[in-house]
Amino acid sequence: MSTLPAATAREGRRRRTRYQVLISHERWLVSYADFMTLLFALFVVLFAATRHSAEGLGRLSGAIHSGFGGREGSPVRGTAQGSTHAAVPAPALRLNTAVSAPPAPTGQLSDSDLDVLSSELGTVLGASIQKHEVDLARTPEGLVISFEELGFFHSAEANMMADQAHLVVQAGAILRTHDLTLRVEGHSDDQPIHNAFFASNWELSAARAMTVLLLLVDQAHYDPTRLSMAGYGPYRPLAANDSAEGRQRNRRVDLVVVRAQQPGAASMAHASEQAGPIPR
Repeated sequence: MSTLPAATAREGRRRRTRYQVLISHERWLVSYADFMTLLFALFVVLFAATRHSAEGLGRLSGAIHSGFGGREGSPVRGTAQGSTHAAVPAPALRLNTAVSAPPAPTGQLSDSDLDVLSSELGTVLGASIQKHEVDLARTPEGLVISFEELGFFHSAEANMMADQAHLVVQAGAILRTHDLTLRVEGHSDDQPIHNAFFASNWELSAARAMTVLLLLVDQAHYDPTRLSMAGYGPYRPLAANDSAEGRQRNRRVDLVVVRAQQPGAASMAHASEQAGPIPR
């Protein structure tokens, strides 16, 4: 009787045994180790973030923004190829933890003061006023310079057209010479908006106001202590939103020169010194 089949069977069992030895049932440990390493790195970064000051985080944010092609501190950047308008960086929120009383008005602008301002602004903005891109209006609160979406922004975007930014800077330079308190207000129509950048008209109006405010600070060198900003969305319209013309009027950014002027940084610092430290 031949022993060939028995020998073949034994050889097959030996091969299966060798093959089974090579199989590892702990390969999941590699992925688990990678996951734990990444999780550890995340907690290290979070811990480091809590150990740094807001100023350091601001520098880090600026470095990241510059690394992606932006220019730190400028609301109008170089345009991409084929684009006719500038991009706006996401504004960083700066929290002021100091507690102080609101500044008291230091003076009242007269009608003649506002007339002088209107005349000076008209020399710079006259062409845009004729094209209905800018509007100067007198209100009980003061003087309002309106920059219409038609001439300064593309629809549903906070990016200001690069060739129009100089008008905002020139207007800011004129107002700066008079050391005036300004309020920058963003407005929109009531048409719903929801895109990759803005979930509502409120956000869009605030982003446009921030664009103008940063131009005033960075390029017109306006005193930041004399500026404030607000985004009103569709809730303070100039005209009814039932027509294209009315909606166009409502899409704007206003510079409001208030009659009741507030003190600047120097006078506020002097008042703080006179008042002394806040009791604890």
